Amino acid sequence: MSTDSREEVLEKARESNVKFIRLQFTDILGSFKNIAITIEELERALDGKVLFDSSAIEGFVRNRESDISLLPDPDTFEIFPWRPRDGSVARLICDVCLPDGSHFPGCSRSALKRVLKRAAAMGFDLRAGAQIEFFLFMTDSEGKPTTVTHDQAGYCDLSPVDLGENARRDMVLTLQEMGLDISSSHHEKAPGQHEIYLREDSALTIADKIATFKFVVRTVAQRHALHASFMPKPVSSLSGSGMHLNLSLWSGGENAFNDDAGHLGLSQQAHHFIGGILRHAGSITAVANPLVNSYKRLLPNGLSPVLVAWSEENRSTMLRVPAQRGSDARIILRSPDPTCNPYLVLAASLEAGLSGMEGKTEPPPPFPENSPEIRDLIKIVRKEGLPRNLSEALRALTDDMVIQDALGEHISRRFLDSKEAEWERFQAQVHQWELDEYQLNY
Repeated sequence: MSTDSREEVLEKARESNVKFIRLQFTDILGSFKNIAITIEELERALDGKVLFDSSAIEGFVRNRESDISLLPDPDTFEIFPWRPRDGSVARLICDVCLPDGSHFPGCSRSALKRVLKRAAAMGFDLRAGAQIEFFLFMTDSEGKPTTVTHDQAGYCDLSPVDLGENARRDMVLTLQEMGLDISSSHHEKAPGQHEIYLREDSALTIADKIATFKFVVRTVAQRHALHASFMPKPVSSLSGSGMHLNLSLWSGGENAFNDDAGHLGLSQQAHHFIGGILRHAGSITAVANPLVNSYKRLLPNGLSPVLVAWSEENRSTMLRVPAQRGSDARIILRSPDPTCNPYLVLAASLEAGLSGMEGKTEPPPPFPENSPEIRDLIKIVRKEGLPRNLSEALRALTDDMVIQDALGEHISRRFLDSKEAEWERFQAQVHQWELDEYQLNY
């Protein structure tokens, strides 16, 4: 951290009468966490001297934990707009380090930085935007979330049908005050479902913004007596929530995916990047869709991204190439859901794309624009689909050293251990569907 950056943070904190600072970080499983310090500790924090134990990052406590520290990124200093200005609260997003200042191998932000550094050595920068979907649910008399949606509106409906319009507007305004650039927002297809689009930015910045986004949206929803849910499939009869990532690769100030003379107006680099992602689709899915519940969204219904394929228009493919070219040329990774760790899914996707470029991996032809009948789509998914459950995805990640190397050995091992235990806990439960389906006749 430069002296200028350090002094700028201290000066901003003094000018804004900041009393508390939240040092925020993301654990391996994608949960946004923080340690709160007083203003008197800020100088020590900026020097990376706030220590705690690694169980906060690992996601679980083991017999032996190591001491780790937080190193704030001064560019992420923001003041919470919902707190009183007299004695305000600010935040800094941090890298997780070892006491000697080296990066802790369980820091997912550092994992993304490592892959971005590899891309930079090849002459490329990754930019990304995120279209994030979520539900607004009513809360009960005790303030606990229900699965009763806040309205019965549909795609792009207005008030008074869209009862979440005021809450969504407050979310957008608060996000903007926190330094996030919002491209658009609207009501989604399902009752109570909304989408907010984070404008494209550098990959590390957009990962920080996604982590911030979920925290802010939940905070604002709570102030409206609502619960914002990012579960991929909270209600079986309603559409699931995804997080579409708009990806573009840049070199020398030019969009490396654009080529007016190329097939479909895309460069060879874009085709190879697509080929790399499709080759590693199964292991990317483990990171991009990390819950048992994630796979209730990834169903062959003609709208969900279930095919290891790419297309310009077909919504059943995990990758889509929208019509824009020139500086707007990009690919959309449609399969992730908003419960993923944004640092890890961007690291995995970028590594897969770069490996495709290095190996000149040719993608298959674009999938036909017209979706097949659902019964035919189900047959295609069995052969050419994404993993059908968390266990299948974890097996794919276990066998994929390219993506494991992108995450790092420490994160890969901890992630796999935790998620395999989650799958076993799920398998051990008897679910209501089983009782309804089998109890009477067996």
